[in-house]
Amino acid sequence: AARLEEVAIAASGRLRGMSGGRYEFVHTDVAGPRGKRGGLGLDVRDDYTGEVRSAKTLSGGETFLASLALALGLADTVAEHCGGRVLDTIFIDEGFGTLDSETLDAVMGVLDELRAGGRVVGIVSHVDEMRQRIPSRLHVIRGRTGSRLQAQAAV
Repeated sequence: AARLEEVAIAASGRLRGMSGGRYEFVHTDVAGPRGKRGGLGLDVRDDYTGEVRSAKTLSGGETFLASLALALGLADTVAEHCGGRVLDTIFIDEGFGTLDSETLDAVMGVLDELRAGGRVVGIVSHVDEMRQRIPSRLHVIRGRTGSRLQAQAAV
């Protein structure tokens, strides 16, 4: 439970940045149904309403932000406990289609910061708008005899 608290703190910083300061994680110690082990729960504090609510109440786009924030918070926490060893590469598969343009801008800003910091960020997406935002891309092109890759480098 102590490590989860650390991850929640690290992930909250990421989530606040991507949600315009609206959301942060709250680690809960509440026991589960029928007295199951507690201390492994995460809720979300919504600064718009001032209330703590279940993460299950988040929309699809908000859930994507929370998931990404947790992944990055976990990577930050692991790096901190491994002598500063940074996890150099992260892959994100889908989820971008659930984001409005403002939220997509915030997420891309976070991913650009990661890239600027030396990390490799791989994104799997079918969202056309993403093509405009990603400088170096690999396109998978289907053919009758199989698929082929087409690389496009940053200009």
